[in-house]
Amino acid sequence: MTRLETPAVRERRVPTREGRRYLVRTFGCQMNEHDSERIAGLFESDGMVPADGLEDADVVVVNTCAVRENADNRLYGNLGHLKSLKDARPGMRIMVAGCLAQKDRDLVREKAPWVDVVFGTHNLARALTLLDHAEEWGPVTEIHDETTATATMASDLPSRREVAHSAWVTIMIGCDNACTFCIVPHVRGREISRRPGDVLREVAALAADGVTEVTLLGQNVNSYGRDLRIDGRPRPVFADLLRRVGEIEGIRRIRYTSPHPKDIKPDVAAAMAETPAVCEQLHLPLQSGSARILRAMQRGYTPERFLSKLRMAEGIVPGLATSTDVIVGFPGETEEDFQATLDVVEEARFDSAFMFIYSPRPHTRAATMDGHLDPETVHERFARLVALQERITLEKNRALVGATVEVLVEGPSRKDPAVVTARTRTNKVVHLSGSYPPGTYLDAVVESAAPSHLMGRLA
Repeated sequence: MTRLETPAVRERRVPTREGRRYLVRTFGCQMNEHDSERIAGLFESDGMVPADGLEDADVVVVNTCAVRENADNRLYGNLGHLKSLKDARPGMRIMVAGCLAQKDRDLVREKAPWVDVVFGTHNLARALTLLDHAEEWGPVTEIHDETTATATMASDLPSRREVAHSAWVTIMIGCDNACTFCIVPHVRGREISRRPGDVLREVAALAADGVTEVTLLGQNVNSYGRDLRIDGRPRPVFADLLRRVGEIEGIRRIRYTSPHPKDIKPDVAAAMAETPAVCEQLHLPLQSGSARILRAMQRGYTPERFLSKLRMAEGIVPGLATSTDVIVGFPGETEEDFQATLDVVEEARFDSAFMFIYSPRPHTRAATMDGHLDPETVHERFARLVALQERITLEKNRALVGATVEVLVEGPSRKDPAVVTARTRTNKVVHLSGSYPPGTYLDAVVESAAPSHLMGRLA
């Protein structure tokens, strides 16, 4: 864990909470998980220690997601349970953070008045100050817009990593795209790139702390540097950053998420191919294979253009593995539209896919569109898509049987302590018999394959 003195810590004028216990529950994407690490780091800089569970936690933070409708239900279900714990222990403090807090600050306060602090995605640095206020004067809500984001992102907030060998590194926040189904621009704000020197210094510090794998985070990493223009041109660009991070001693694996299909260019693929530390893995969100639906989504590309980008990357990066996102049941989707999605997935042959049923979100144009589908139709289509992708994934995994692959051990398997879970450079899970410390690099021979994982032995 890295502990740094920060403006957010220095501004406080109250005693620290030495020995008090905290628990952070995270819903959502890698950005949320990285934010939770920084909240935990701030708490530990204040003398707090991790709790074993809810029952012994003095401070509980629920870091929320707003991308899907069930996130709302999940939040209020958790808050209902926390109310009973707080009734029994009035000294407990409950904080709600993240995208749902940013979107629904007043609603959270109305539906769960027992919550002590509600704070948004641009207020992480003030988590301790807000907790101070709640303990001295009562519940507080603080939501700022993206104009305050630079200080929050670029300041060296302390971070408590759960994994010693791997780390997330934020390179930019926000999104300037206008996808009609997505609430992210509303809750995360406009794109702001982090200065490259700050990114490189953070990665170098992580490497000195024993980290060998980093994942660069942004809502659209292809846009990195557009707001850091010099002489009217975006400098640096994302490809430059990939190369420079790859030069840092000790970093053996670099991943990134997520690029946008309309923006990815050959320079990024070339940087991947020419930088040994960058993993041969590309997550390229398709969302739909129908040109008509893609226009309604405002994605900025056609199915043909998407496939050309995919083939471009595969032609430049040897051994590239690909993954994607697909939404089923977007308003107005016909059987013909859905069949077009199946056709593109079949042609693309992704190694894996994150598949979702469309969920209407407030503050998005799609939520007010006509043609919302009945659940039975959507679930039937979803099952067909899952079956197709599982077949393709199994075929691609079986093609690896007999191959020797480098894996990075993540830890013991949750199902069998005699087996460790590891991951290839192409992000495939491999289970190995034996006991090896997390962070160990091994060569493994793939012996069998399933849709969700590979089984291997030490080479």
